Amino acid sequence: MKTLQRTLTIIKPDAVRRNAIGDIIEQFEKNGFRILAMKMLQISKHQAEQFYAVHASRSFFNGLTDFMSSGPIVVLALEKENAIADLRKLMGATNPANAEEGTIRKKWATNIEHNAIHGSDAEDTARFELSFFFAGYELAK
Repeated sequence: MKTLQRTLTIIKPDAVRRNAIGDIIEQFEKNGFRILAMKMLQISKHQAEQFYAVHASRSFFNGLTDFMSSGPIVVLALEKENAIADLRKLMGATNPANAEEGTIRKKWATNIEHNAIHGSDAEDTARFELSFFFAGYELAK
């Protein structure tokens, strides 16, 4: 029996500013992802620090949280078989210079800091990240 998997993705402020939302969502749908929930919001620096707390000791933490709170983001709950790995492949390498043609980061990211999109990297982080932005009742059945 095949199992559906859920993951969270964020269209980051740089991609929102570049009007990439529709194109990125189209890529999700073309690649078989079902959108369970979606919303646009702007998070505070404190909220960004809470979301990225796992990276608090890293040198890029302050820049990342400043960036993620610099403008609107679009958060989506996605579902499909193998959702986490498939989304990460669709996103492309963190550094867009290393991303494969056809990936979201190759098309929309400008550099490693402004890389257009976030995706959960494992099932446990997906659970945390989904619950950070969505209450269970907000996910479509």
